[in-house]
Amino acid sequence: MVTDKIVIKGNKEGLNVVINMNHFSDFDDMLESLVKKLSQGKKFYKGSTLKITTELKYINEKESIKLKEILFDEFLISDCIFQDQDESTVRLFTGIYEGKTKFLRKTIRSGQSINYPGNIVIVGDVNPGAEIYAAGNIIVLGNLRGVVHAGTTGNEKAIIAALKLEPQILQIGSIVTRSPEDNLRPQYPEVAKIKNGNIIVEPYLENKYI
Repeated sequence: MVTDKIVIKGNKEGLNVVINMNHFSDFDDMLESLVKKLSQGKKFYKGSTLKITTELKYINEKESIKLKEILFDEFLISDCIFQDQDESTVRLFTGIYEGKTKFLRKTIRSGQSINYPGNIVIVGDVNPGAEIYAAGNIIVLGNLRGVVHAGTTGNEKAIIAALKLEPQILQIGSIVTRSPEDNLRPQYPEVAKIKNGNIIVEPYLENKYI
């Protein structure tokens, strides 16, 4: 068990920040200490992948967004991964909870490929010609126009959600579909999932996917 409040470790995937929430009075207390500790080597974190390992049950959605924004804006990290210290869950799109998650705050351009053995959350667009593969769910807070495959290990309960869902090819588990040729999509968030052996796309409704 980690006894220090915040421990920063290096590994082959990047940097792992282990936070013991039991040593803090609340989220703001933890955040202040984290920023202070990271500021000691601020330039070192630029462009790095940062994994936050902690007890995620103590951090709500609003707080996690605040934490990510500070990490991206003040320390200029490239990727952010949240992992539950108790191997519990992490909140993604409102109402969705699922294991370890990779956060990317950038546009995924044509020719680029992202592959991760968990969930992927992209704050940005996925351009035509880009490819996204995830063993879990894929959430795009932007336009999704590339090739996307959720549930790569066969998980047919995985979902794909985007603010604008216009993929060239969309696959969940072993089931594949393409966007309609007219490419006329609604101007609201949508979720793709498997139902009765087929992929269906429906409007994203808050709290429906709990």
